[in-house]
Amino acid sequence: MKRRTFLRTATAVTAGSLALPTIIPSHVIGKNPPSDKIQIAQIGCGRIARSLDLPAVIKFDSARVIACCDLDKKRLRDGKELIEELYTQKNGTRKYVDVKAYEDYRDIIQRKDIDAIVISTPDHWHVQPAIEAALAGKDIMLQKPFSLTIKEGRLLSDIVKKKGRVLQVCTQHRVSQQFRITAELVRNGRIGKLHTVRVGFPGDPSGPDVAAASVPGNLNYDMWLGSTPEIPYREIGVHPQQDYSRPGWLRVHQFGAGAITGTGQHYLDLAAWGMDTELTGPTMIEAVAEYPKSGLWDVHGDFMVKAEYENGVTCYINSNYPVVIKYEGTEGWISAGPGAYKVTSSDPVPINRNAKILDASNPDILGSVIKENEIHLYKAEDQHGNWLECIKSRKPTISPEEIGHRSGSVCLLSDIAMKLGRRLFWDPANEHFLNDDEANKLLSRPQRKPYGTDYINFNSAVGGKQNS
Repeated sequence: MKRRTFLRTATAVTAGSLALPTIIPSHVIGKNPPSDKIQIAQIGCGRIARSLDLPAVIKFDSARVIACCDLDKKRLRDGKELIEELYTQKNGTRKYVDVKAYEDYRDIIQRKDIDAIVISTPDHWHVQPAIEAALAGKDIMLQKPFSLTIKEGRLLSDIVKKKGRVLQVCTQHRVSQQFRITAELVRNGRIGKLHTVRVGFPGDPSGPDVAAASVPGNLNYDMWLGSTPEIPYREIGVHPQQDYSRPGWLRVHQFGAGAITGTGQHYLDLAAWGMDTELTGPTMIEAVAEYPKSGLWDVHGDFMVKAEYENGVTCYINSNYPVVIKYEGTEGWISAGPGAYKVTSSDPVPINRNAKILDASNPDILGSVIKENEIHLYKAEDQHGNWLECIKSRKPTISPEEIGHRSGSVCLLSDIAMKLGRRLFWDPANEHFLNDDEANKLLSRPQRKPYGTDYINFNSAVGGKQNS
């Protein structure tokens, strides 16, 4: 779609009336011989793997998913069946691939015939398998958030870079054209000097009190808990046993941080694109938030964050705004929203509060053409396709490790500020708080042995299983 055509279409509709198309680059699609295929394993076979990651990878002829892993035997069985069914639908034969199923992801990582790993696990299981995959020479597609602590995010980014691996953080809004267009217009001065950015998305609801229950025989609950503290099993704190609806762990701080990381990494990543702060962070951050007074779910509800940057920009993140990124400058404003887009049907996006896909203080801003000698931002039309392209070219992806770490860090800084309820001063170069020992203690989390990055065997050529 040409830029002017897209702009005319986008500005003519409001939220809920446009579904953005998936555009697959023509040079990625093609009948590749088996020797040219990227051999891929899927780690985590739950909701996001089924609805996004597996279909998004399997549609490309350059990739071949040959293995999968899950700690829940039901989900592992369903994942294997889904992969084989998707290939049957695509190729017309059930014999195209015999997917090998594993209950321990480390057995996958040690397979030398696997080139790349897709990690679609709960948030507390993102960093460790990603690091071990990088140590084993695998390229990585990693669901957001990049990490749950700034310490682990820095470690993962450094290892991926050192090992020369290709990593893509699954912040798929980066390939939605309206967000790139707004960021380009802002970076090229179409609204004058940028001074304020407003980002909106909802917080999470509270939940019920639930009694502990017996662990289902199909679930390796101890390993599912991983490096987090041992707590009694409750289904609404893990994932549904009968379907693939939204899992409860998303709303338990032990396993994530709530909307600020779950949704926040998408929109704070995009805001940084326009602010030109992708490789740094704020110098001051403060926040307020409401928390449940009872129930198992304990992440934040309504919230507001204020972050100040060295370049003079102030970013406000607020659950009462529409789902939007709005850039305000000395000569006008421009905003972008997701429209009706959802990753899965259970995503909590209040469509009636979404902003227009594109809007501006003056329509002429949206029609402005970025000249050849001006700033042009990275353009990709399919994030999984971009990852596969970059595996072959060895070029950086549209959402590489350092950008993923930095945008994820803003989310985690916001979470810390919500918890402490006071103004915090941050050194983005050295990644620590200034004169605040209490805040600095929250840059990492205690880890329950034998799980966690503290117990990775970094001397192993293939990552290896944890030291015991």
